[in-house]
Amino acid sequence: MRHRFESSHAGRQRGQRPAKSRPSRGQSSRAVAVADRSRPKPSTSHETTVTPLVLKSHVDDLAINGGTPTFSEPLHVGRPNVPAREKLFERFEDILDRAWLTNDGPYVREFERQVACHAGVKHCIATASGTSALEIAATALDLTGEVIVPAMTFIATPHAFAWRGLTPVFADIDPRTCCIDANHVEQLVTERTSAIVGVHLWGQPCDTHALHDIAKRHQLRLMYDASHAFGCTHEGQRIGGFGDAEVFSFHATKFVAAGEGGAVVTNCDELAERLRCLRNFGFIGTDQVGTVGTNAKMSEMAAAFGITSLEEIDNVVEANRHTFESYAKHFSKLDGIQLRGFNLAEEHNYQYIVAHVDQQRTGITRDALMKTLHAENVLARRYFYPGCHRSAPYGSDESPAADLPFTDQVASDVLCLPAGRSVSEKAVEAIARLVQLAISGSRSSSSTSAA
Repeated sequence: MRHRFESSHAGRQRGQRPAKSRPSRGQSSRAVAVADRSRPKPSTSHETTVTPLVLKSHVDDLAINGGTPTFSEPLHVGRPNVPAREKLFERFEDILDRAWLTNDGPYVREFERQVACHAGVKHCIATASGTSALEIAATALDLTGEVIVPAMTFIATPHAFAWRGLTPVFADIDPRTCCIDANHVEQLVTERTSAIVGVHLWGQPCDTHALHDIAKRHQLRLMYDASHAFGCTHEGQRIGGFGDAEVFSFHATKFVAAGEGGAVVTNCDELAERLRCLRNFGFIGTDQVGTVGTNAKMSEMAAAFGITSLEEIDNVVEANRHTFESYAKHFSKLDGIQLRGFNLAEEHNYQYIVAHVDQQRTGITRDALMKTLHAENVLARRYFYPGCHRSAPYGSDESPAADLPFTDQVASDVLCLPAGRSVSEKAVEAIARLVQLAISGSRSSSSTSAA
């Protein structure tokens, strides 16, 4: 029998944040004093920026042509933001002193409170990872049969549902947003469909109105993978309160991290209660099991890391925004390289610097450009090549990939570039110079071949 959940939070106005609640009773005074700070303080983390050894000016200087790499150490996409160590170690010591390492401890409860407050929702259920959050959400919502998901997402999204015995059905994307195309979703709905899963890719929100209408019309569940979108808004409302539930990731590569972790957020009381049961082996009491569950709990250490990371969120977003503006400035003169921008009317985390490489205009393929950058220790990434529909086990000789032209196009031309507090403006200038030299070298080679 399918469980139907109705939100008891419908009366809240769109965009309105809940009043800040006090930490739960029983939390140690030391933990509250360390954790419950409303304003972020300047970071005392040991974050260092990576600067170029030299700004190259000739194609022959490129490392791929035998030159010295521009950077002496790798520049990564998603390099972890390590929060202030003094605060972090103070919390670790408090956890060890109390010997409460897991099982819904005070740091997990405080982390859940802060995430829920930040997302403007009633409930946050912290988990061991974003993937486990997707899995227990699928179970709590009683999903069966087929689940429609975008092919342009990290493989963990369809894996989480396939792991639960569901069949991911891949939808194409809207090329303007790179999020799931609601028109294609409508075409994919069958009598076996139980849910639609949108992904707010690179922090860009899905068309929530269109997806809501489709889900309502066909009586489907609607949830969102918001792993990229913590801290972002859609029509003035924080991502987190759309659909039946949304899932965050606090993996080490995310701009707010718990080392490893995730969360399901929702405004539905009954759904939240079931999620808490499912993440803890199905326990509904100290020694009473009510259903089949799993161990998806977040540890106290991870929660302490997450709380410390949350205290620096404004500083990290500002650093990310500055990095994006640096890329926009230095890439503006690169013909055939287009950076994905942001809606200035909304809030963003600026976590991902996404470039589209136009092979016809640049004369170089995305993969050739990536190879050139890798030789310079700029470890740009192909997000999410080749698309989930063409990745095992979903796309194979026995199971041909779905025809998703926009996904195929974006997966073949997108390059994510290093960002964050470790990337200086000088580094961005050097990367832009490398891209220009790679384009010039490719065009020169093409001209020579034609002659």
